[in-house]
Amino acid sequence: MGLIFVHVFGCRSSLCEGEYIAGALKSYGHEVTQDLTPGISSAVIVTCSVTQEADRKCRSLIRRVRKVLGNDGVLAVCGCWSQAVDKNSARELGVDILGGSKGKNILPSAVNEMLKHGRAFRDLRVQDIFTVSEWEELPSSLPVMHSRAFMKIQDGCNHFCTYCIIPYLRGRPVSRQPGNIISDIKRLIDGGTKEIIFTGIHLGIYGRDIDTSLAELIRSVSEIDGLKRFRLGSLEPFSLNDELIDALAECESFCHHLHLPLQSGDDGVLSAMRRGYTARDFVKVCENLRQKISPDIHISSDILVGFPGESDSAFNNTIDIMRASGFGRVHVFPYSARRGTIAADMAGQVSSSVKVSRVAEAISLGRKLFSGYAKRFVGHEEEILIERDSKGHTRHYIEATCKGDNNEIVKAEVIRFDGSGFECVCGN
Repeated sequence: MGLIFVHVFGCRSSLCEGEYIAGALKSYGHEVTQDLTPGISSAVIVTCSVTQEADRKCRSLIRRVRKVLGNDGVLAVCGCWSQAVDKNSARELGVDILGGSKGKNILPSAVNEMLKHGRAFRDLRVQDIFTVSEWEELPSSLPVMHSRAFMKIQDGCNHFCTYCIIPYLRGRPVSRQPGNIISDIKRLIDGGTKEIIFTGIHLGIYGRDIDTSLAELIRSVSEIDGLKRFRLGSLEPFSLNDELIDALAECESFCHHLHLPLQSGDDGVLSAMRRGYTARDFVKVCENLRQKISPDIHISSDILVGFPGESDSAFNNTIDIMRASGFGRVHVFPYSARRGTIAADMAGQVSSSVKVSRVAEAISLGRKLFSGYAKRFVGHEEEILIERDSKGHTRHYIEATCKGDNNEIVKAEVIRFDGSGFECVCGN
């Protein structure tokens, strides 16, 4: 059987989908690699379309892969970029199998069949993504490309932030049945998985379409024997109601880290973004998390700088809320107009030079905040899951270097923070 290159662009949900595809290809007898080498017989690329730059990177890699594959190798793409791309444009790039946001459960078999019978272009996409209202089951396999297991439990979004194209590419919110999730977790634990991460496009609204909630699911997770570590992917701040926070506080396997995208600390900008909360709402959520779960919980965030209409005072409000929220790691992005979104046509577009300056200031503050947060753990013993080459993460999701075998949980003393992660020494 063949050597298949699998590459994933984008979010943790895409990583989960990539893991499923890699595992399914291995079940057919193929070998999977993340290295683009001349020996590959085919390739699968899970694409992203969150920005115009993401689109460009997808097209660029597709061209490179087609050159490596030559005339015989099979090239399949799926995901957000490929959901919207023109069929003829994809064919010109050398794509053989064009999948979209849905149908990833049939893509591995399509690749396998084409390897047997020869190249012939296939378009597997659902043309109207909003007609899909059922969950597409992608059973979680033992991790192929990562030590930790990403498990997608929710897909789609109906929030329609004015800068975001993803709801148009992922479709309506749908949730996976709790029983299937719990069964998958138990199977992964039996296979040796130490850490599981729930992912979704709008994770906090999990269950609303199937008469349950994320809080109820987490309570079920709390009762599973043998689960060492459990995390959540990105959550919108307004999803963290008291019921969900209480469920997290009671879950012993929950690792004390949450990623809550702030985007802006100015109420006018937040309203124009259609985010659904105020700056004070966000700060209050952070305060509740520290009060109910732990004063040391790691709250990381995203900041979107230079949104249309963002004045100097609005940006300064964001800087103030970054401090008031007590962030750890912060990811800062300059706003770029995304065709097909409301914000792309808004008045008050901010100049590139102003964006560059504001991004630099926000990044600088973010580094100081993360350093201040991380240094509180220096001199303390931390639990680290070794993921690869003696590197892993603490329960608070800070990178750490410590001797240990892959997929081993070790306890080690943090002796230094170098600005990005911990240097640790294992105890006796």
